[in-house]
Amino acid sequence: MHAPVRPRFVPPSESELDTAGQLLLRDGTAAQIRAATPEDRGALARFFRDLFAESRCRRFLSASMPGPELIARLAAENDPHAAVTLVATRVREGEARIVAAGAYLARDVNTAEVALAVADAFRGRGLGTLLLERLALAAARNGFTRFRTLTDADNAPMLDVFRASGFDVKDHPTRGGIEIDLSLAPSCACVSRHAARERVATIASLLPFFRPNAVAVVGASRDPHAIGHRALDALIRSGFRGAIYPVNPKAAEVAGLRCYRSARDLPAPADLAVIAVPAPAVPRAVDDCAARGVRALVVLTSGFAEVGGAGVELQKALVEKVRGHGMRMVGPNCLGLLNAVPVARLNATFTPTFPPSGRVAMSSQSGAVGLAALGAAARYGLGFSTFVSVGNKADVSDNDLLQYWEDDPDTDVILLYLESFGNPRRFSRIARRVGRRKPIVVLHSGLTRSGGRAAGSHTAALAGSATAVEALFRQTGVVRAGSLEEMFDLALGLGCRPPRGPRVAVVTNAGGPGILCADACEASGLTVPEPSPELRARLAELLPGAASVSNPIDLIAAAGPDAYRRAVETVLTSGEYDSLIVLFTAAGLAEPRDVEKAIADGIGAARPSGANGPVLACVLGPEERRGYLNCVGERVPCYPFPETPARVLGKLAAYGAWRTQPPGVLPDFNDLRPSVARAVCREAVAARGAGWLSAEEARAVLDAAGLPLVPGTFARTPDEAAEAAARFGFPVAVKLASRWFVHKSEVGGVRLDLADAVAVRRAVEEIGERVGRENQPDAMDGVIVQPMVRGGVEVMGGVTQDPLFGPLVAFGLGGVHVEVQADVSFRVAPLTDRDAAELVRGVRGFRLLEGYRGHPPADLDAIEESLLRLSRLAEEAPEIGEIDLNPIFAFPPGAGCQIGDARIRVRPVR
Repeated sequence: MHAPVRPRFVPPSESELDTAGQLLLRDGTAAQIRAATPEDRGALARFFRDLFAESRCRRFLSASMPGPELIARLAAENDPHAAVTLVATRVREGEARIVAAGAYLARDVNTAEVALAVADAFRGRGLGTLLLERLALAAARNGFTRFRTLTDADNAPMLDVFRASGFDVKDHPTRGGIEIDLSLAPSCACVSRHAARERVATIASLLPFFRPNAVAVVGASRDPHAIGHRALDALIRSGFRGAIYPVNPKAAEVAGLRCYRSARDLPAPADLAVIAVPAPAVPRAVDDCAARGVRALVVLTSGFAEVGGAGVELQKALVEKVRGHGMRMVGPNCLGLLNAVPVARLNATFTPTFPPSGRVAMSSQSGAVGLAALGAAARYGLGFSTFVSVGNKADVSDNDLLQYWEDDPDTDVILLYLESFGNPRRFSRIARRVGRRKPIVVLHSGLTRSGGRAAGSHTAALAGSATAVEALFRQTGVVRAGSLEEMFDLALGLGCRPPRGPRVAVVTNAGGPGILCADACEASGLTVPEPSPELRARLAELLPGAASVSNPIDLIAAAGPDAYRRAVETVLTSGEYDSLIVLFTAAGLAEPRDVEKAIADGIGAARPSGANGPVLACVLGPEERRGYLNCVGERVPCYPFPETPARVLGKLAAYGAWRTQPPGVLPDFNDLRPSVARAVCREAVAARGAGWLSAEEARAVLDAAGLPLVPGTFARTPDEAAEAAARFGFPVAVKLASRWFVHKSEVGGVRLDLADAVAVRRAVEEIGERVGRENQPDAMDGVIVQPMVRGGVEVMGGVTQDPLFGPLVAFGLGGVHVEVQADVSFRVAPLTDRDAAELVRGVRGFRLLEGYRGHPPADLDAIEESLLRLSRLAEEAPEIGEIDLNPIFAFPPGAGCQIGDARIRVRPVR
C-alpha cells in the first residue's frame, strides 16, 4: 500500500440490522422490531407505566417516568437526524404488545442521548443489546458519532448492556448517577460480538426443529394418500423417541395414536409442529400452536408466495403472525426436515425415504431436488446428519442453517441447493467463517446474463447475476457444483482431508482411463508429475515386468490385487505426491471386490508412516459404482468414470488452498473523504436525476476517494483548450466531456498526440462538429485536456451495482480490449486486500503485468490499492450505479498508476 492504512471493521449491513423485522433472542425465541408511530402513544404509555410500577426502570431520557410530551415525541414520525424510537413487540392474548423500547435524541450534530428499556419478562435474553445495535447503526448512518446516556449507579443490567456491546464505552460517576459515553465507530470487538450473539441465538432457535421433545402433526389425516397422513407415518417410522400428537378435529385416532381436536388441546407442550392443512387454515393453526407453547413450525402447505397474487400477501401475513408469537418456521411449501443422527432420529417430511446416518448436512430450496438427494444418499451410501427443505424460505433461511451446522458435531460437509439468495451480504459474512471449518458445496440454478444487454458501461456490460454469484463463491471459499450429479460426487469426496498441494499420482490397470484421468487432473488445476528415479526403481521391483512406472502408473490389465496393494502403499509413502487416484477397469481377470480390498489394505499400510494425502478411486465395470471403499479408519470415495475423481480432487485442492491462506483484511485509508464524494453524487441526482456525472463531477468524486488521476483541465472552447495545453506542455490529449456519450471513441471524441495549439483548437472544433452530426448538439459539455502519458500497461477498473449483491468491482485489460477479449474478473464489495490481489491475478492477461518480452512489470501494489479505494467509494456512496475507469495506466513498480478516463453514473437512493 502506498497510503497509510489501518484495518477496517465493517458492521452488518443495513439489510441485516434493519429497523423493521425480526429479532432473534438469546433463548431462540423471536420478537418483532419496528419504528414507533403516533399510534403507539397509548402502548408506550402503558409499557412505561408497567415498568415504573415495578421499579424496574428508573429513567428513560428523563429523571422520572416519561410524561405525555416526551411520549408524544418518542412516538412522532421519526426524523433520523433528530430522533429515532424503536419498539420490540410480542403477541400476548391476541394483541401485539411492546416488550422493549429504545430511542436516541440528538444533542448536537455529532452526539445523541440514548435510552433503553426492557420488560421484566424479557430481561436476560439480549433484547437491550439488539436494540442498541440497531439504534447505533441508524445513528451512524445519519451522521452521529457518539451516544451518551445517564443511568443510575445500581442499574447493573443497563451498564452491562453497554459494556458488553463491543462498542468503545467510557463511563464515569456524576452527581446524578453514571454517565456513559459510547463511540459509534465499529470496532473488532463490536463486530465479533455481534457475530457471536447472532450465532448463539440462531442455534437456539433451530434446536427445537432438530431435537424436539415432542412433535404435533396438525392435519394428520386417515387418508393414506394425504400429505398429513404421510407426514405422520414418516415420523412414526423414523423411530422418533419423543411424544407424537396427531391433530385432527374429525378423528379420535390416526395411525393407532390418540388424536386431538386442536393444538391447544395437547396434553403437554410440543417443541415442533408439522402443519399440513389447507393454506386458509394455516394462520389459525399457528395461533393454536402458539397458545400451547410450540416453538418451531414446519409448514408443508403450498399456496403461498410461490403461486403469486394473493399467495404473496397470505405468506406475508403468515410470517408476521409466526414472528409475532416468537416462533420460527421452515417453509411454507416445503418437503420438511429430518435428523438422521441415531440418538435424535426424526423424519418431519412426507416421504418415507430416510437416508443412512452420516456427516453430510443439506438444505434444498426445491422439494424435488431434496427427494433426489435423499434417494441418492440411500443408493450411494452417502450418510446425512440433517436435511432441510426450506421451500419458500419465508423465515428460516440457508444463512441460519449454515450457522447451526457450523458448530454441529455431527456435520462435516454442507450441501446447499439454491434458486435465490435472500441476503447475499449476510451469506458472504457467514460462509467465509463457516468455510474455514467445513466445506460448503452449492448448486445454484436460474442464472442468466440477460441483464448485460441493457448495460451502459464496459463494466456493466460484462457483469451479470452469474458473474456476481461466481465472484461471491470465490471470495467465500464455496465449492460450486455444476450439476446435481456433481454435487453428490463432491459430497462423497469432500469428507477427505484436502491435499497439501497439486501433485497427483494416478494408478491404473488400463491406459485409456489413466490418460483421461490425467487430462482431467490438469484441466482441474492439478499436476501429474513423473516419479523420481528412486520411486521408479522401487515400483519396478514390486510390479509386473510389463508395468509402466511413469505417471499414470499402468499396472497392465493382468494386474491382480497384490500389484494394487504394493503400488498404492509405495506411492503414498514416497512423499512425492500430495494425493492419489486409483483406477480399476474390471476386465474379468480379477474380482473387483478383491482389488477394492487390496486398495484399502495398501492405504491402511501407508497411513502409519504419516502418508495422509487423500485417495480417490474409480471402478469401471458393468455396474455403475459410486459410493465408498471401506478402509480402516476412513472411507475412500469411489466413482464410475475416471474423470470424476480428478474433478472432485481439483475442487478439494482449491478449497484446501483457500482455507490455508490467512483471511483478508479490510483496509481503511486515512485520506478518504467519503462525505465529499457522496455530496457530489447527491447534488447531481437532485439537480438532474439519474444519469452520468459530468467530467468535472467525476474527477471530484475520484479525488475525494484518493484515486490517482492523470492531470487534466476542463475546457469549454477551443481557445480555453489551447491555453490549458500550453500550461501542460505539448503533446497533449483532448477528450470529449459528455454526459450522453458513454464510449467517446465511437463519436471521434478522443484525439491524441496533439503537437501544438493549432492542432488542439482544430481537434476541439472537429469533435464538436462530429457530436453535432449525431443530432445531439447539447451533448458536448466541453473537453478534457491532458498531457500525453507514455509507458505503462493499460488496464481498467470499474464498479456496477447488482440489484441483489450490491457493488461488483471489476478489473481487466484496458483500452478497447476490455470488451473484445472480455478478460475481466469481478469480486463483490467490500474487498479485502486478499480479494484485490486475487482480482488482479484472476485475468488471463496477468502475465503482461508481471513483465513480458522486455516490458517492465506493473506496480501491482498501486493497482490493488486503487481497487480497494474503488470498492470503498462504491460502499460509501450508494448513489453510484456504475463506475468505468478505462484506461488506467499501470507504471513500473514504485511508479504507481494513473486513471486516464472515468465515467460515473448515479441514481437516486432512499
